[in-house]
Amino acid sequence: MKPTSSFLGQPIRSLQTMLRVLSEHNAEHKTLIPDGIYGPDTMSAVRIFQQKNRLPITGVTDQLTWEAVVAAYELALVEVTLPETLQVLLNPNASVTHGQSGPIVYLAQVILTVLGDNYHCIPSPPITGILDAATSDALEHFQQLSGLPITGDLDRHTWKHLALQFPMASNLPINEGTREVYGKKR
Repeated sequence: MKPTSSFLGQPIRSLQTMLRVLSEHNAEHKTLIPDGIYGPDTMSAVRIFQQKNRLPITGVTDQLTWEAVVAAYELALVEVTLPETLQVLLNPNASVTHGQSGPIVYLAQVILTVLGDNYHCIPSPPITGILDAATSDALEHFQQLSGLPITGDLDRHTWKHLALQFPMASNLPINEGTREVYGKKR
C-alpha cells in the first residue's frame, strides 16, 4: 500500500485505493483495481459504500462520501498495516542487577516467560518488574543457552539476544533493520 502522499493530484486513484483497502478489510465492499478511471466499477463500489454507510446512493463521490471513505480507510489501515517496531535499547555498559527494578525488567520477564512457555528450557519468572532471584535464574539459563557470560544480570548483550529471540518464540514478524522478514519488503 502506497502512502496517501503518493496520490496527490490523483483523486480518483486515491479513492479507488481507499475503497480497495476497505474491500480487503471487509468482503461486503467491491474490490477495485486502482486505474485512475471513474468508470462503472468505481461507481458501483461507491454505491455499495454509500449504501453500507447510509449515505445518499448516487455512485458519485461528493464531499460527504469522500470524507466517509477517508474516515473508514483510516480505521481499516490499523488492520492492514504493520505496527511500528518497538526499539528498546539499554545504554552502553548499563546493567540491571539483582534487586533493581524498572520497565525494562518487566519486558525481560515477559520475554523470558514467552521463551519458557514455547521452548521449555528456561524457567518463567513472575512478572514483577523487579530483578529478583527467579528472574536472575531465568536470565542465567538464557545466557547459558545463548553463549553469553552467565551473570544473571540484564546487560545490553543479554537484552539484545532476548529481543532477537522473542519474535521467533511468539510467531511475530522479525524486523531486521530496513528488511522485513515475512515474505515481502516494506
